[in-house]
Order: sequence, then C-alpha cells, then structure tokens
Amino acid sequence: MSGAVWGRAEQQDFRSRVRGCLLGGAIGDALGAGVESDSLAAIRQAHGENGVTGYVPAYGRRGAVTDDTQMTLFTAEGLIRAQVRRDAGAWHPPTDVHRAYLRWAATQNAWGPDERRKDTGWLAREEWLYARRAPGRACLTGLGDERMGTLGSPKNPRSKDCGTVMRSAPFGLLVGWEPHLVFQLAAECAAQTHGHPTGVLAAGAFAVIVHGLARGEALDGAVQHALALIAARPGHEETSAALQAALGAVRQGLPGAERVESLGAGRTAEEALAVGVYCALVAEDVRHGLLLAVNHSGDSDSTGSICGNLLGVQHGETALPPAWIAELEGRGTILELADDFAMETTQGPALHGPGGTSAAWLERYPVD
Repeated sequence: MSGAVWGRAEQQDFRSRVRGCLLGGAIGDALGAGVESDSLAAIRQAHGENGVTGYVPAYGRRGAVTDDTQMTLFTAEGLIRAQVRRDAGAWHPPTDVHRAYLRWAATQNAWGPDERRKDTGWLAREEWLYARRAPGRACLTGLGDERMGTLGSPKNPRSKDCGTVMRSAPFGLLVGWEPHLVFQLAAECAAQTHGHPTGVLAAGAFAVIVHGLARGEALDGAVQHALALIAARPGHEETSAALQAALGAVRQGLPGAERVESLGAGRTAEEALAVGVYCALVAEDVRHGLLLAVNHSGDSDSTGSICGNLLGVQHGETALPPAWIAELEGRGTILELADDFAMETTQGPALHGPGGTSAAWLERYPVD
C-alpha cells in the first residue's frame, strides 16, 4: 500500500491485524512465562494432564509478559520513528531500531524513566517496562555499548538463540514494503545482537511470514515464500530445515505436545520459529494454538509469543480470547502502540508531511 490511498475498510482491517499481532504475541508470551524451561512432565504434574490452560503466576502476577514482548514493543516504536525521521532527511531504519533497542536496554538497568530526557519518546516513559524478565544474554551484551552490530560486523557472531525471532514480528507489519526489503531489515536488526547466520535468517524469515499474513496470504503460502527468500542465503540450511520440518509435522497426525517437541525446545532461533509456525498451522482456533505452543519442555514464552504474533496478525484482535486480553499486563500500552503503528502506516503524511506536522506526534516520536 506504499504511496496508495487507504480506504476506511482497509485501515480498519490493518489496525485489527496490528493489534492482533502485538496483543497475540504478548498473550502467548504471558501464557508461557510461568512454565518457561519446565519439562513437559513437570508442567503436567503441576497443572494437570492438559498442562496450563490459562495464565499461571509469573513475576508476581498472572498475565505477566517477558523480555519477548518488551523488545517487540521497542521494535515497533523504532519503526514508527524511522518513518517520522524520513521526512527530516534521515533514512536509515536499522539505526532507528538500534536506538529503540538501546532504550529497551536502559529499562533493564534503570529503576525507572529519566523524566529529564525529552528525546526518549513516550514508550520509554512507561514505568511498567522497567523490569527484568529473563532477558537473553546476547541481547544484553549486544546492546551493552553504543556500537551497532551489522551484517558485516555483527555482535555475538556465534549466537543464534531465539532472541532475534521473538522480537521481529513488527518488521512484517511494514505492508507497503516488498518482502525482500522486510527480510533485509529484520536480518540487519537481528545482527545487532546475534551474528550467527541462523539467528539472522530465522528473524528475517519470521518477518516475511508475518508480512504475508498481514497482506492476507495463507500461512502455508507465507512460509513457502520465506523459504524461497532464504534459499540463496549462505548458512540458510538450519532455518530451511526447521521450517520444512514444521510443514512436514502438519501431515504426521493429530497435533500434541510430543509432536511439538519433535521440532526442538525452542531455545534456538530456528527451533522457536518452527514450533511457533507449526502450532499456528494446526491451530483449531487461537486458544488451541497458543496452548499447544506453550505446553512443552523448552522456551515456552518465546514459542507462545511467536505463535501468538502469527495467529493474531492472521485473524485480527477479535479472534483473541477476551479473558486473556483482560488480564494481560501492559494491555493499554500495547494497544496504544499498535494503534500508533497503524496510524503512522496508513495516515503518516497527515501527521508529518507537506500538509502539516502534528507537534503532539513529534513529541511522542521525536526525531532527535
């Protein structure tokens, strides 16, 4: 839709998909937060044969999210600011996303927002985000100084944990971009913390899958498109094999925890992507898919988050279980950011363009 005029129905559909993507990811994250790294046997012993069937306490409450949701929100905020900065003559989205990730890193070390700073924008002033929720080591070390990792000189070149994939859904919401550009941006931003080819390519593949769903494609078709895009990339073999395994598992019988575990524990980027994709492919509805994605021995919050991003962008916010939305930590912030992302995408020129500039918008998303 880049450069096109959005009709009202198109705007409403897109906003519902953005809300669904961000809320769905956060719900999946929160469902898995209380059982992350628990074995399937331990989950069933503690919660019954069906495992968790809703939120369980984590970080002192039900519905708490982890670093997966935190970083996803800062990805979305960085992309909004990149669009705003383009009108100021500065156009390098990886830099804007990197600055957003540095703002996230500050929330992991500070007690609360620095009210004296005016360049942080509104998201970094949300006090509830100032909480450590088991952030990955590579994310923390990759953002431990000001130097931005690049594809040519990445941070943590041997790391391929799932920290790249779990934060990359917002790249796929750039529906006006061509898929190969979405892939490239997600890959470049993954290299800011994880330099292993699998960590980079899995993030790019996930973004392309989300992008296809946001444009109305079927999930299996979006996965095939991602496979085609990464096939020519050096080091694609692990990511390609994982996605092929997810597609193959759909044809192997009824879904269950054991079949999910055959795809891996979800701690590495390609395994988390495979589990999230598989659970979204076989989901009878959002509830079924998300519970399947978190009831296994492994990184339950990340696989739940990835599955939730996919199901949410595919079906929109109204497909999400209302009771889970009601109890979700940070719901108001997530909705506010989702609506801002949708508005920037569909009506950006009215906020900062030749026709005038909204001072309130520039205060929310400053160009400095």
